[in-house]
Amino acid sequence: MAETGLNSGWVYRDRIAPKDAGRTVLDYYARYYRHSTRQTWGDRIDAGQIYLGDRHATPDQVLEVGQELRYDRPPWREPAVPLTFQVLYEDRDLMVVSKPSGLPVMPAGGYLDHTLLRQLQLHHRPRTPGDCPVPIHRLGRGTSGLVILARSPQARSQLTRNFRDRQLTKTYWAIAAGCPEKNIFAVDMPIGRLPHPTLGTIHGATPTGKFAHSTCRVLHRDFQRDQSLIEVDILTGRPHQIRIHLAAVGYPLVNDPLYQVGGTPRLCQNAEAAGETASPRHPLPGDCGYALHAQRLTFRHPRRDRPLTIVTPPPSGFDQP
Repeated sequence: MAETGLNSGWVYRDRIAPKDAGRTVLDYYARYYRHSTRQTWGDRIDAGQIYLGDRHATPDQVLEVGQELRYDRPPWREPAVPLTFQVLYEDRDLMVVSKPSGLPVMPAGGYLDHTLLRQLQLHHRPRTPGDCPVPIHRLGRGTSGLVILARSPQARSQLTRNFRDRQLTKTYWAIAAGCPEKNIFAVDMPIGRLPHPTLGTIHGATPTGKFAHSTCRVLHRDFQRDQSLIEVDILTGRPHQIRIHLAAVGYPLVNDPLYQVGGTPRLCQNAEAAGETASPRHPLPGDCGYALHAQRLTFRHPRRDRPLTIVTPPPSGFDQP
């Protein structure tokens, strides 16, 4: 039984692709999972936490195409996050939930039990395995507001199709630095992957990225603090789209630790001096501090084929007109 305060641990699996054949086990983890140092990965292998197939791996084992690597992460104590949420709509097909800033939607990184999905599973136990809620889209950990989850295969298929075909409208409120001159403006900067020292790649503004479109309306300008409350509609759902788009046109979200003017990721300044074991702490997508709120969702009910609009007010701290 896990120690009190610890989660139950997790298993991470990787299938070896042709491009990684010939690497050693240690080289593989040090290359692709740079959130931990090479020494830390070596210690995990020596501790028997890494398997190649059904046997404990050794650091110098050479990988072959199709083999499975497995990292059995022991139980750990997760960072504290706000675990409260509000179910605003629920039927046999779907749920719409309003989550607080700071609560991740899905398990990832250091979060497993402290996620919206796991808390929903704990507090809204499914009647059948197929009744488990499945998020149709995600919000960044620092973003508050509405998340839609499917509870039936029909809803999952239909809502996913609507999301892909841009028939699901999402409206956000954001507090951005600066005061745009225009009341309404659009941003069409493509979004794609850029190099990142810790994650390997990260999404950002780049001409080689995928099409992304945001329509922005200034609701309120605070000239004294040089910041604005901006309403943003997005049809495309690129990762961190609003943070990237507003930063790309010169209005990054106030206190966004990651995206700077231009829509590219900010990196820590002392990275070169950190050395092999110090592993510099670059800003990551899950870092909070900014004010972004998913305020309204409009979509067609997957079974009843009628429009639904769900609105949730922003948390305290948002300037309103």
